[in-house]
Amino acid sequence: MSLSKEAPLPPWGYALSGAAGAVLANTIVYPLDIIKTKLQVQKMPIREDVEKGAGERGDDDYYENTADAFMKIYRKHGLFALYNGLPGALLGVASTNFAYFYWYGFLRSSYQRKIPNISTVMELSIGAAAGALAQIFTIPVSVVTTRQQTSDDASGLLQTGREVIGEDGITGLWRGLKASLVLVVNPAITYGMYQRLRESIFKNKVHLSAYDSFFLGALSKAMATIVSQPLIVSKVMLQSKPKPGEPRHKSFVDALTYLAKYEGIQGLFKGIGPQISKGILVQGLLFMFKDQLELLIILLFRFLRASPKRVVLIK
Repeated sequence: MSLSKEAPLPPWGYALSGAAGAVLANTIVYPLDIIKTKLQVQKMPIREDVEKGAGERGDDDYYENTADAFMKIYRKHGLFALYNGLPGALLGVASTNFAYFYWYGFLRSSYQRKIPNISTVMELSIGAAAGALAQIFTIPVSVVTTRQQTSDDASGLLQTGREVIGEDGITGLWRGLKASLVLVVNPAITYGMYQRLRESIFKNKVHLSAYDSFFLGALSKAMATIVSQPLIVSKVMLQSKPKPGEPRHKSFVDALTYLAKYEGIQGLFKGIGPQISKGILVQGLLFMFKDQLELLIILLFRFLRASPKRVVLIK
């Protein structure tokens, strides 16, 4: 099931089920996350830079597509390289989704107490507000995880964090915050469309099946990803460490301008294949796990409330 008009769970209940669902989903598809990040952060060699000897890449350093990236990473670094940064990534998705679903549940239930019928615009606004609050508190984990994913070494979470602070100061942990705040349109569209599609397609269903939840989550995420892909690419570029000879971008506008100038439309949407594949799988699985966990928590609440209370006095 999903957030309903009865609001049967407190905000922490939705937060707990959302965080657990996100951890399970992201663990399953994590290699795709590594590949899409590497595809998005790499830059095409610029002709004048190649002539000067900068920007050249060996065959194993540049990835043509998802399959090419998978094979080259596996051959050069082994299977475990496809799980580089997994602990930090899981910490990031758990904290981000816990914060998002907590604020989403809190804001939505608070609004529904005053106005039961939520419009599409308000649904998107609530999602955007929840996403902004979640990003402010959790983006340092995202910055460190992106560094780990785009690095060839296997530095730990704390070591990578110290490296970021050493280069950019404490504010370096919030690098890409503006792009992240703009990117709240992604979860806003995803969860807003999920609610709208659920109410229109399954309006007579109180509880959704696992298949229904997966279908709605995957469809909603695909729509949101297509709209926001250029911003996703620019955020990854900002948070990654540039290779020698590559420019360091100061803002997401700077990154978008660079991509448009040197790589065109293709550059703005690079990595969209694994991005959508990963997004569809993660979001579908997330909603599937989350909705079933919500139902489990609700049933547990009902069981505890229905159970007779026995008080044993010890004299």
